[in-house]
Amino acid sequence: MSHSSSFSQAVLSWFDDHGRHDLPWQKNKTPYRVWVSEIMLQQTQVVTVIPYYERFMASFPTVEDLARASIDEVLHHWTGLGYYARARNLHKCAQTVMDNYNGQFPKTVAELETLSGIGRSTAGAIASISMGQHAAILDGNVKRVLSRFHAVEGWPGNKKVADAMWEIAERYTPAQRTGDYTQAMMDLGATLCTRSKPACQICPLSAQCEAYAQDRVKEFPNSKPKKEKPIRSVRLLMLQHDDDVLLQQQPDSGIWGGLWIFPQQPVAEDVFEHPLLLNEKVSAVEAKDVFRHTFSHYHLDIHPVRIQLKSKLDQVTEPSMLWYNLSNPASVGLAAPVKKLLESL
Repeated sequence: MSHSSSFSQAVLSWFDDHGRHDLPWQKNKTPYRVWVSEIMLQQTQVVTVIPYYERFMASFPTVEDLARASIDEVLHHWTGLGYYARARNLHKCAQTVMDNYNGQFPKTVAELETLSGIGRSTAGAIASISMGQHAAILDGNVKRVLSRFHAVEGWPGNKKVADAMWEIAERYTPAQRTGDYTQAMMDLGATLCTRSKPACQICPLSAQCEAYAQDRVKEFPNSKPKKEKPIRSVRLLMLQHDDDVLLQQQPDSGIWGGLWIFPQQPVAEDVFEHPLLLNEKVSAVEAKDVFRHTFSHYHLDIHPVRIQLKSKLDQVTEPSMLWYNLSNPASVGLAAPVKKLLESL
């Protein structure tokens, strides 16, 4: 038996006995259902994704339902999951599948990769799990397993390292039971070969694992070279009249693209310098506790200020503005810090 087939056989045998077989997206494996799960699982753990996935599928059971939905509805279902560009790409991709492919996902990895938000690994997962095709994946879990198994030096975000790992991933992916193998590798990384406290003693690969033999498991995969994240700050104005709070929709691009947030203002400015508050009657102003929200590239220190208004603002007529009712909230996509602040009201 070749080294690669003994590897895949060990992984599949472990999966048959110990893998997860009852996750919501493992039932009725259509390209649509697998695709949505793969996008949600990027940067997000299974336990967090399950309730979001079930609500999403209840509201958008088919790619046609998703394509026809408004972006606000889609972002509303995504609120709290983070990395909102995923939701915008999901919506755009669904529309492309309806418009260009007659509602059917393309059958090849290369064509799947042309769709919004689908990279090589996600395309491989969709093709192998839902179509039974021979296609490899290299998500975060698989990178961790393979980089430890071969003690691969270097950060996987580096192209040369990534190319070497893709070569290993392709070599180990079996022609038979490819979908099960794909799921098995993701499970292995998520449940045994974890980032911290990996369960090497019960891992089916530990006898041949180079990192384990060298007692260097926690060194792999090598970390991205450290770079201090810059710190930015913003003031959020929580303009409230009775049960209504003013929200503004962000432009489609940017960190909170398409989401609804409180009006923003530089911290250095006086609160009453904001255009919305010029000549407005304010009954009370209360500075709330500053808190930090961290993005992939920087930290954002948020300075919330609650402002009670004597009447609603006259100038709120633009479609990008909304009086959000706390008792009867609109179904719109909210940035996570905004959701947290609204709950505090």
